[in-house]
Amino acid sequence: MNSDNATSGYPGSSDPRAVASADPAPARLTVGIVSAGRVGSALGAALERAGHVVFGVAAISDASVRRARTRLPDSQILPIEEVAARSELLLLAVPDTELPGLVRGLAETDVVRAGTIVAHTSGANGVGVLAPLVAHGVLPLAIHPAMTFTGHDEDVSRLGNACFGVTAADEIGYAIAQSLVIEMGGEPVLVSEQNRTLYHAALAHGSNHLVTVIVDALAALRVALEGPGLLGQQVVDDQPNGLAERLLAPLASAALDNALRRGPSALTGPVARNDADAVAAHLGALTTVDARLAAGYRALSLRTAEWAGADSAVIELLKGR
Repeated sequence: MNSDNATSGYPGSSDPRAVASADPAPARLTVGIVSAGRVGSALGAALERAGHVVFGVAAISDASVRRARTRLPDSQILPIEEVAARSELLLLAVPDTELPGLVRGLAETDVVRAGTIVAHTSGANGVGVLAPLVAHGVLPLAIHPAMTFTGHDEDVSRLGNACFGVTAADEIGYAIAQSLVIEMGGEPVLVSEQNRTLYHAALAHGSNHLVTVIVDALAALRVALEGPGLLGQQVVDDQPNGLAERLLAPLASAALDNALRRGPSALTGPVARNDADAVAAHLGALTTVDARLAAGYRALSLRTAEWAGADSAVIELLKGR
């Protein structure tokens, strides 16, 4: 690490406690990234915008190589070991299932220098997964952007509206994680080590399952809208951004906004109104489209009924009694 870093906002290898007196212009770090997936390349671009230098990226697949060359054109594509050995900040942006093995491999080869800041982007893991590298003297961080990444240009701009779940081993680590997230335009949020799994489960439930609900609703809408349509109207098909999407988008957006602003009081519809007849009719109609879709509707309606305090007739219907 260069000599300037020892007295600036990030720790130098000789004095990691220098961060305790962070100044307004923290040192620029030499950053290496493993790998150039959707998350790693987006965070790399954000770090470069903040003035850090992403010197190298480990990219194996053709898609990763293209992404690295597009988003990080000044970075070299290098073997993992070389990226790890030269980094002051080593960002491990691999899938959750690959992270423990990667960490063990890096520790066994002893390529990461003591004093290196090692941050991973896994939502499910805290800093415990980095223990094999901590034994070699690294500073461990968990920095998870609570955002979905598509691999397109909007990924980097969305970081400006994203929170990052951060976990560190001590106050020095938290200060560094907070600085890095703020520099990338995000909002750091402390997540304790013991709550990382719960944190990750909540985000998966609220985002991944939202996609499931939407695509199920769109599948039913496409069947409901089949036919020639009005004069000059687009014919319904199975392609994205069509008539079904335009019909659902304003309603779904308003429902999400209301839920975030008003909580359970935002619930509307037949379940919240205790309209058992309408719910039964819905289940019948959805079953004709896909029994699995109807089963999903039943399960979510039961949870909705619990939140809404629905009467026993609705509850019993949804439990299939």
